[in-house]
Amino acid sequence: MDTRRGLSTTTAVLAAAVMLVMSGCSSDSGGSDAPEGAPSSASSDRANGLDSAEPLKPLPTAVPSDLKRYYEQKLTWRDCGDGDGFQCAKMKAPLDYDKPDPADDLNLAVARKKGAKSGRIGSLLVNPGGPGGSAIEYVQQAAAVGYPAPVRQKYDIVGLDPRGVAASEPIRCLTDKEMDTYTQTDQTPDDKAEKDKLVGAYKKFSAGCKKREGELLAHVSTVEAARDMDVLRALLGDKKLNYVGASYGTYLGAYYAGLFPQRSGRLVFDGAMDPSLSMLQLNRDQTGGFETAFKEFAADCVKRSDCPLGTKSVKDAGRKLSAFFKKVDAKPLPTGDPRELTESLATTGVIRAMYDEGAWPQLRDALTTANKGDGAQLLAMADEYYERDPSGHYGNIMYANPAVNCLDLPAAFDSPDAVEKAVPSFEKASPVFGRGFAWAALNCGYWPEQATGEAHRIAAKGADPILVIGTTRDPATPYAWAQGLAGQLDTARLLTYEGDGHTAYLRAGACINDTVDAYLLKGKAPKDGKRCS
Repeated sequence: MDTRRGLSTTTAVLAAAVMLVMSGCSSDSGGSDAPEGAPSSASSDRANGLDSAEPLKPLPTAVPSDLKRYYEQKLTWRDCGDGDGFQCAKMKAPLDYDKPDPADDLNLAVARKKGAKSGRIGSLLVNPGGPGGSAIEYVQQAAAVGYPAPVRQKYDIVGLDPRGVAASEPIRCLTDKEMDTYTQTDQTPDDKAEKDKLVGAYKKFSAGCKKREGELLAHVSTVEAARDMDVLRALLGDKKLNYVGASYGTYLGAYYAGLFPQRSGRLVFDGAMDPSLSMLQLNRDQTGGFETAFKEFAADCVKRSDCPLGTKSVKDAGRKLSAFFKKVDAKPLPTGDPRELTESLATTGVIRAMYDEGAWPQLRDALTTANKGDGAQLLAMADEYYERDPSGHYGNIMYANPAVNCLDLPAAFDSPDAVEKAVPSFEKASPVFGRGFAWAALNCGYWPEQATGEAHRIAAKGADPILVIGTTRDPATPYAWAQGLAGQLDTARLLTYEGDGHTAYLRAGACINDTVDAYLLKGKAPKDGKRCS
């Protein structure tokens, strides 16, 4: 279970397209108020991050001579063959921007859906998050059904699979059977033997990545992906980058703005991350975010006579869920599949439902059947999170995700002893998920490559107004992160959605959608602090 990622690609797009809710909006300037239920450590962690993080320095505006061949290459567009009018191309990028060598060049996949010829604004790059989500899969959904018609007409909607992701030199670490074993590993170890087994799983995963991918593992950082986006911007003929990033896509977009502020156009960061925070702070804050989301689910559930967590109180529902996890830990449930429902898979299935309140009925049903001894529905939800298809094949996201994360920031923990010391603070953030989330954060401690990145404050001075969106009860990207990013960016406008679920654009109703569309189509940025509900 690695939770520092957003629900991405097809699942997120379909949710955005069909799960729209009615909402109202306001222009209240109180956007800095902490949401009810936010973890108490969030503001102090954010402040500590800002105090310790170094400012990100922009890159020189002139393209270095040894990189000009990348900026001057010609893209050869062809029909993607999907029958929907998408065009595909391959883009060359250096493996190492500091030492570009044509022999090591990467081939990165790009797809676009062209807009109308008249009144065209330019290209709009999109990224669904992850890290590890396929921007190409996302754009093929967003351009076809998700984005409003005016946006699709005025922009060419473009997806670039980041290096190491999906169609762009995809990272793989384990066989499918090995990944099955890995996802079932106990992540709440109760004794030394279980701790050793978990550490062994992390080491085997990391060794598999190194064996299969070699030098690529050292060059899949967010900084390098942001530099790839600037190459693509030039090849598309745009003087400035227009961009919509969700979840981790906001982290990627923020780095672009910080490295290339003068080339930053209309940037939307939805479900924002805070680049000034350490890996430990990010993981602990996210733990609190999932606790907040669970409490909202539980509050809704206990009002129902058939709630599988009882009808007494939210606190009692949390105790019942914890008891359920312990029961499954002791004796996994049958599923009708060779795999049983272990505690780790059950936890992942529950986490999957926290991303969108539209999944709450599915979770109630899954917990009801699990209480009766059938773990099939929770297993299916875990498989959806892990992008495991019915044939047992895993997508690339769960390999690309740690590869990027572990390169971007120094590991949260380097040993089981360090995790044990931190468990109380994680359990304070979430009595339900805290212990498991703490142990999940150990994965980067055994990564085969040293982190090349660090936490940064990003100001992006000189950039056009940047739209930062935060959802008050977002589990994966807590609202405090949007406040933190907006507080750093020199030209940020913070837009708040008072509601549940992960991200807001295309899933939170007219107030959010109309505000974002006005910004993308007319360059009209909202007043800082605008709130929608």
